[in-house]
Amino acid sequence: MGSPRFFSNDELATWIPFAALLELLPKELDSQLLRDSDLTHFDYFSLAMLTNAPDHRVQMKELASMTNATMPRLSHVVSRLEKRGLVVREPHAADGRGVDVVITPEGRRVVLQATPGHVQAVRELVLDALSDEQASQLRSITTAVLRRLDPDGRMAASRPRPRNEDPA
Repeated sequence: MGSPRFFSNDELATWIPFAALLELLPKELDSQLLRDSDLTHFDYFSLAMLTNAPDHRVQMKELASMTNATMPRLSHVVSRLEKRGLVVREPHAADGRGVDVVITPEGRRVVLQATPGHVQAVRELVLDALSDEQASQLRSITTAVLRRLDPDGRMAASRPRPRNEDPA
């Protein structure tokens, strides 16, 4: 095996701020959502996936894939959301062994109420810091990296979306 390939100075100048972003941004998003809506970012993301799904339901294993969660993590989150009356579990109609997660009217109300504050936080923390050109570059960059991390498009973010479709 050849000698290890270390980072160049330019690569370090790219990687270190990006790694800091990966640490800081999730904490900021969680903080805003917990303060305003008593939801973590993962709670919000899961509820948004259900809100946008046909009939507001997704099979548990598909929701795990869409949110890049392990089944135990998703089961824990769904249990917590169930206790709050935001989702229910129902048998999957086509597969008796499968379980669907269904967002309740209260869950839709909570996620829709949380959305303006979440959008404002994302704008303030990320989008407003970028020029239109930088935003376009960020889209290209994240798409390229997601292709490597999620080549099969399991996560909802990795799937192409029509240009006119608004995310939650």
